[in-house]
Amino acid sequence: MSDRAAGKQPEACRRWHVPQLDDAYAAPSGTAEGGKARETGFEQGRQEGIEAGRAELQHQVRHWAGLAQTLAKPFAELDEQVEQQLLELAIAVARQLVQRELSVDPGLVLGAVRQAMAALPVAARGIRIQLRPEDAQLVREQVPALEENCEIVEDLQLERGGCLVSTETSRVDATLQTRIDRILSAVLGGQEA
Repeated sequence: MSDRAAGKQPEACRRWHVPQLDDAYAAPSGTAEGGKARETGFEQGRQEGIEAGRAELQHQVRHWAGLAQTLAKPFAELDEQVEQQLLELAIAVARQLVQRELSVDPGLVLGAVRQAMAALPVAARGIRIQLRPEDAQLVREQVPALEENCEIVEDLQLERGGCLVSTETSRVDATLQTRIDRILSAVLGGQEA
């Protein structure tokens, strides 16, 4: 009869049983030591997680702050460009208003000439007034006595409404551009116009 028929299992096919481990290898689960070790491990892992989270948060804050600064820079440049364009627009509007006023009231040229001459020294001699031809004609018509004491010179380089008044020792620039620049300088508080 074979071993199988006799109820015996062959040597190679015996059932394996888990060996007993002594307490040194057992996981401390229900004991006070095991609970304390688990709490210590948990707390240590928690602290490491918090520190890692803080480090990641600081990294993200630096990253987003850098992005915000990068995004703000073009806006600052855009603000400067808009400011410059607004200034140029204001100058263009001022020029158009002056030209319009000159066509309505050509006497404004006389005011510019009077102001420029008032800025000359009291004993000034050899006064020369440079004006646009249309303005020179107007001054000759309105104040004919002015030509007795001054030389009126027509200058196509000048804009309407402005003049240059000069003597041997001084010069007064009452051109339209210079007067607009002075006004803008006063309005802008001394900044470059």
